[in-house]
Amino acid sequence: MKKILILANSSAGLYDFRGELIEKLLGEYEVTVSLPDEVKTDELKAAGCKVVHTPINRRGVNPAEDFKLLRSYLRLLKEEKPDLALTYTIKPNIYGGFCCGLMKIPYLVTVTGLGSTFQKKGLLLKMIVAMYRAGLKKAACVFFQNEENRKIFENYRIKGKSTRLVKGSGVNLSRHTFEEYPEGETVRFLYVGRMMREKGIEELLEAAARLHGPEAEFELLGYCDEDYQDRLDACEKEGVIRQLGFDPQVHEYLKRASALVLPTWHEGMSNVLMEASATGRPVIATNISGCREIFEEGVTGFGCEAKSGESLTEALRKFLNLSREERARMGHRAREKMEREFDRNKVVAAYYKEIKEIVS
Repeated sequence: MKKILILANSSAGLYDFRGELIEKLLGEYEVTVSLPDEVKTDELKAAGCKVVHTPINRRGVNPAEDFKLLRSYLRLLKEEKPDLALTYTIKPNIYGGFCCGLMKIPYLVTVTGLGSTFQKKGLLLKMIVAMYRAGLKKAACVFFQNEENRKIFENYRIKGKSTRLVKGSGVNLSRHTFEEYPEGETVRFLYVGRMMREKGIEELLEAAARLHGPEAEFELLGYCDEDYQDRLDACEKEGVIRQLGFDPQVHEYLKRASALVLPTWHEGMSNVLMEASATGRPVIATNISGCREIFEEGVTGFGCEAKSGESLTEALRKFLNLSREERARMGHRAREKMEREFDRNKVVAAYYKEIKEIVS
């Protein structure tokens, strides 16, 4: 059997959002995955993957650590000798892509988001652009999850041999089934994600402080990625929010929520917005690429400006002014949009087509 190597920075992200693609590939190929953690490596092994541990500092910029990652990828490619490599997220894309190009191994790159990378200035920005160019220039295809990211790469002349736009990872409509809208008059706003500044946690706490009460509750599901724990604890003590901790099984929380709130500053294509919409829940999210494609203003949710607690508060007030029947209708329309546009099977088919053409 021919072999496919996958380079990624999260076992949970790989299994949860690309498990269907991996399952399809395992029917025809040997699949090895390179990951820095063990959150869902047991599930990947049970599916039939070979798992290799490769440490990655996901957020840090440390030349010594990144050079170690580069060497690890080169060693892994020499040992595995894959017929094709798939890379996901920034460091696997850059360093894994560069190593594949160096060793003349075909590879597909997926840009899952850019974060604040291209908001840098001066020498640092030039260095980032140069690294991306080196990592992607020999890619058989670069998959983008939104048009804005693709245009940024075009503007900086970062390109592979071809590009393709997909609807993020899509959403598994069987796993995230439609759920009837919850009863009761109290609106339960749910945030799902890391507690960090660029996910809009400041704006969320500001809006929750203004609106919380008998008519509106705010629940936060996820772990602290930055130093917000003391502030979150203080807000919870005041009754502004309720912390739910971290739980990878998100569906049950979406089921009991009235709406999902995501005031993020930037996204590739938000998985949690797709999952909430598939569950039949309206969304309140920033009107940015990676979010705006998923909801329709006033139809399946409301948008707000990024980095504005006032704008988020106004969007939440609009939702609170709706009747329960109007909110439920929004949820139905959200599910219909996911079925029409964001079915994960369509995303898997797009990747599979590219993979078959290369490996064959």
